[in-house]
This record gives sequence, structure tokens and C-alpha cells, in this order.
Amino acid sequence: MELMDLNTLGTLKVGKFIRRENRFLGKIIIDGKEKSCYIADTGRLEEILIKNRKVWVIKNREGLKTDYTLIAINIEGEWVLINTSLHSSIAYRAIENGVLGFIPKTIKKEVKFKNSRFDFLVDNNTFVELKGCNLVKENICYFPDAPTKRGVKHLEELIKAKEEGYNSIILIMAIRNCEYFLPNLERDKKFTEMFYRALEKGVDFRGFKIKIDERGRKVYLTSNRLKLGAYRKK
Repeated sequence: MELMDLNTLGTLKVGKFIRRENRFLGKIIIDGKEKSCYIADTGRLEEILIKNRKVWVIKNREGLKTDYTLIAINIEGEWVLINTSLHSSIAYRAIENGVLGFIPKTIKKEVKFKNSRFDFLVDNNTFVELKGCNLVKENICYFPDAPTKRGVKHLEELIKAKEEGYNSIILIMAIRNCEYFLPNLERDKKFTEMFYRALEKGVDFRGFKIKIDERGRKVYLTSNRLKLGAYRKK
């Protein structure tokens, strides 16, 4: 199932990653020259943004502070999406095609609830918060890879929505090949504790997996079921 054609973003050019200067700025080599690239992902990405790995980038318009925008990086032959601004559009298509366990009649993006905005409101009675995972160890994908107060707040609000009669879902999108999901206790204890509290309060967990086809440069749904791993205490 095709979820997104990356070619529609612009001309994808191949380069090599050099280093991360700060949260949003990286350096790449493209056409034999060092250029700057925008990194649309606030995670640490320590295991991902490795020197000399191949990247896909698109040229930025004139007037922006960076030359290119990072779209994906190649990790041992697997192209991995590194651009969180694309997550919502990909997940929207996945939800349309049943990753929540049903085919919805309506999907609204960025819907306000109390002090938060959830990624989706489905069928006017189900709030969905999406989290993308690109950190994988031993066939398990983990979120987050850096502490996230915003993520904890979203879980708290999902619990409140459930208490007010809505359905609440935490939706995990695995961006790399894996079989299971676990909250990242090592990187964020508060998120992990709140994740399991949310499940206890009736918030549902759903997960799905995607991959990028190198030849066509398209994002595909590979599985509408990502299993929740066994709880691991540090």
C-alpha cells in the first residue's frame, strides 16, 4: 500500500552526511561540495546521523538559511525517513486504510482538546496522537530517543479525553524494520511511566510499519500491526 510518493516533494538528490551542527542544522557533501541542510527532526538521532552515510535531500528555495532539506538517510541498505514534517500526511493515508482497526468515515487533522492539539480526530469520537520511531535495537523500536515533555503532556490529555467519553489512541509509526515497540525507559522515564498509565486508563495502543522503496522512492505500508513488547524495567 503506497502512502506517499517522495518524488512529489521535489527533485531528490543523493549526498553524504558529514555532521550535525545543532538541533536543526547539518552539513552534507553534494556534487563534491559541502552544503548545509535543514534537519526536521528534534530527536538525538545519535545512532542514525553518522558520517558518510548516504542521504536524500531536496534543494531549498532561495532566501532560506540552509541549502537543502534532509528527507532520508541510508542505514545499512535501508532508507529511513528523517523528516517529521511528513509524518502526519503518511499517517493520514495509513489511517484511511485501516491501521486503527477500522476504516473511518472522517479524519480531521490538528484538533484542539483542552491544552493540547492532537494529530487527528477520527469519526468525531476518537482522538489519535501519532509518534514516529526511528530508533531500533534488537528488533524493537523505541520512542522517544530524547526526553519529551510534550509527549508526556499528550499522554495526559489522551487520558482526560478518555475520561470524558472519547476513544483515545496512541499511534506508533515504525519508520525502520522491527517487530515490537517499547517506550524508551532509558531516555525518558516520565514518558514511559505515563505511557503505561495511559494504557491502564483505557487509552489504546496501535502501531504500523512503513518502508521506503529505493527504486521508486515511495513510502509503503508494510504492516498494519506493530506489536507492543513486554515491559522492561531498567
